[in-house]
Amino acid sequence: MLRKLIATAALIGMSATAAFAHSTLEVTEAHVGASYKAVIRVPHGCEGKPTIAVRVQVPEGMIAAKPMPKPGWTVEKIKGAYEKSYDYFGTPMKDGVKEIVWKGGSLADDEYDEFVFRAFVTDSLPVGNSIYVPIVQECTDGATERWIEIPAAGKSSDDLEFPAPGIKLLEKKSGH
Repeated sequence: MLRKLIATAALIGMSATAAFAHSTLEVTEAHVGASYKAVIRVPHGCEGKPTIAVRVQVPEGMIAAKPMPKPGWTVEKIKGAYEKSYDYFGTPMKDGVKEIVWKGGSLADDEYDEFVFRAFVTDSLPVGNSIYVPIVQECTDGATERWIEIPAAGKSSDDLEFPAPGIKLLEKKSGH
């Protein structure tokens, strides 16, 4: 009986660890019509190999993205056209940063780090829904961790094997 209880507890512990063993966002809610600071938490490398690049796709409706420089890493801003034009404090924006890549550094598998960018969450996004930030970790020897799966509309990311971190969209703050 005790052996079965210990085995069950170990399985529960392993499941909880697996659920948190991927790249996540520190803050998982954002107000539409406001700036959002995305802090991407990278808890490990790829199956024992160090992370040498972190690629982040900026979701449609998040505009004017600006990455925070990171000592020891170079940052690349990949720009492109938005699906539509957005109003950014009275200025129409039709294109901007769509992907951010930090590379050239090395994050050992047994180390933790954070990668940060700011963006404006447009008020054209539907309050109550979530947007997702796909993240790919590139590691030595071609290994990768791809946190890119986005749940179907109305579904939870709980059943996905490699879920992209989500941001729940909140109402615009009053006075903005």
